[in-house]
Amino acid sequence: MAPAKVPVTIITGFLGAGKTTLVNRILTEQHGKKLAVIENEFGEVGMDDGLVIQAKEEIVEMNNGCICCTVRGDLVRILTKLLKSKTKYDGILIETTGLADPAPVAQTFFVDDFLAERLLLDAIVTVVDCKHIEQHLDDKKPEGVENESVEQVAFADVILMNKTDLVSVGDRKRVSNRIKNINGTVELIETTKSNVDLNKIIGRNAFSLQKISDMEPDFLKAEGADH
Repeated sequence: MAPAKVPVTIITGFLGAGKTTLVNRILTEQHGKKLAVIENEFGEVGMDDGLVIQAKEEIVEMNNGCICCTVRGDLVRILTKLLKSKTKYDGILIETTGLADPAPVAQTFFVDDFLAERLLLDAIVTVVDCKHIEQHLDDKKPEGVENESVEQVAFADVILMNKTDLVSVGDRKRVSNRIKNINGTVELIETTKSNVDLNKIIGRNAFSLQKISDMEPDFLKAEGADH
């Protein structure tokens, strides 16, 4: 009998939305889970001092059972390295860059056979800044260039509506409606300072291959992979 697949959560969101705050919480709080956290490209906001060593690739062990990987190279390589280690993880989280379309990262778990047999893409979690998300969504891009914020909202299975303390109830409702107009099936969780129960973003089994394939018909074509 094959071992259970390790759930993977992709954390995405625009610059300053609160992704790094969320990751710092995961790496420092006593949650009882053994997690691997991968910083796909760290340093745009900055992890807490002492959590990440500034190097091309480094693995830092936390006293709460987490490890933090920083990688600028191939995501497949670092995931393979984690899976071949003796440590058994309860989950893996990947924080993308603020300007990243989450689709190519998600594609990794379907185009590589070794990873597909051992990892389950559990959910794409997008963190949005309630105060500024609307102006990001309204940002006009040149023809042929995608609006990353729209993509991050569209592909999300769960959205953390962060910084709710900075906006009114009316603003929150308007932002919620904007998000639902882009992604009608997404689960919305209101947060302040990215404070959320980990069980609401890990082990959700919320990712839908059908949903993402409907948005990007070429999603499963390996030649389209761009990690």
